[in-house]
Amino acid sequence: MLRDRVYNILESTPAGGIAGSVFGVFIAALILLNVTAVILATDEPLYLAFRSAFDLFEVFSVAVFSVEYLLRLWTAPCNPTFRGIGGRARFAATPMAVIDLLAVLPFYLPMVLPLDLRVLRMLRILRIFRLLKLYRYSDALKTLGRVLSAEREALTVVGFVLVVLLVITSTRMYFVEHDAQPDAFSSIPMAMWWAVATLTTVGYGDVYPITPLGRFLGGCIAVLGIGMFALPAGILASAFGDEIRNRHRKKQVCPHCGKYIDDPSSKKEDAKNW
Repeated sequence: MLRDRVYNILESTPAGGIAGSVFGVFIAALILLNVTAVILATDEPLYLAFRSAFDLFEVFSVAVFSVEYLLRLWTAPCNPTFRGIGGRARFAATPMAVIDLLAVLPFYLPMVLPLDLRVLRMLRILRIFRLLKLYRYSDALKTLGRVLSAEREALTVVGFVLVVLLVITSTRMYFVEHDAQPDAFSSIPMAMWWAVATLTTVGYGDVYPITPLGRFLGGCIAVLGIGMFALPAGILASAFGDEIRNRHRKKQVCPHCGKYIDDPSSKKEDAKNW
């Protein structure tokens, strides 16, 4: 059936064959070229010098991405999850389908709605969302997505602790340094900017504590920042290790008997059966 064939090509499944692999490489390359074009187009002299080339490439890219989006809507019922009444609507509401729509929406909106120049510039920058389309064609990004999904609770807790730490440190620094530096630490939000810069250990040379107690707090906050950002790094490193081990285990499982190929006991049992 034609729809099943197109679905396998779009999803780059084994049934899609060489056509599916070529399509995946082509779309991934087109996405990277689009991101490069968006970045280069922000250079006004370069954009004006090659404006026709930029515009033609944009039209070509939008045409390809639009056809891809429509084909994915058409073939959505081939996936059992999106069969039945409202299947295509459920597919259109999935995160990847929304990303596909956002990739082409900035091109069509000015044709429908009257927009001023500032909004048009913002829409051009939103074309960077096309980079997210790579998730569908990259095993590395899919691995990252699974890792973040598996550790979302731990990362949420770390993020909450960071927010609490930011509020406490900025509030204390405001009360300690406000009288000595009313301009630099004029409010708690201004102190929060300093706390963010210090907790991330990038520093902020124009604003720094000058009182003895403020310097002491600043040193403590800098040390806490190193420790707090080491937590999510450790969580992600451990999760990546588990994900890689799981992938190796899946490769070592025999598709017929379900046993590990490198398991000595399974080899002995197979020898006896032979």
